[in-house]
Amino acid sequence: MSRALVITVSDRSARGERADANGPLLASLLTGLGLEVGEVVVVPDEVDAVQAALRDAVAQAYDLVLTTGGTGLSPRDVTPEATRPLLEREAPGLSEALRHRNADGVPTAILSRGVAGTIGRTLVVNLPGSSGGVRDGVGVLAPVLEHALAQLAGGGDHCA
Repeated sequence: MSRALVITVSDRSARGERADANGPLLASLLTGLGLEVGEVVVVPDEVDAVQAALRDAVAQAYDLVLTTGGTGLSPRDVTPEATRPLLEREAPGLSEALRHRNADGVPTAILSRGVAGTIGRTLVVNLPGSSGGVRDGVGVLAPVLEHALAQLAGGGDHCA
């Protein structure tokens, strides 16, 4: 069974001023896909904090790490800037599909700056910090996730 970790990037949730709703929602959706999901990690919108959480997840050999939050245009939205330097290989098709999933219904979806790619054998994907963005993101990932994780593990159609 593949293992996943959810990282919520939110200043207010990290300070305890607002309950994290999107991280638990995302964890529940991933569990529904058959993944073993670790406890949701909450960090502030700070590059160092996001990078530390990502590095820790990779060190713990999670197969998938999804972040939620910090992908917009606000000055405090730094999740892509924190993630991109750690990626060994980007997966731009995932990021593009995530932005366009519900763009007709939610035109602001294209403002998300989230990135996706791999760090070692871990797939990392930035999702928006909204329940709709989380649901849409899982909808995009669900049909390709098993294959992507199998490839990263050295299996699937393209053995490493």
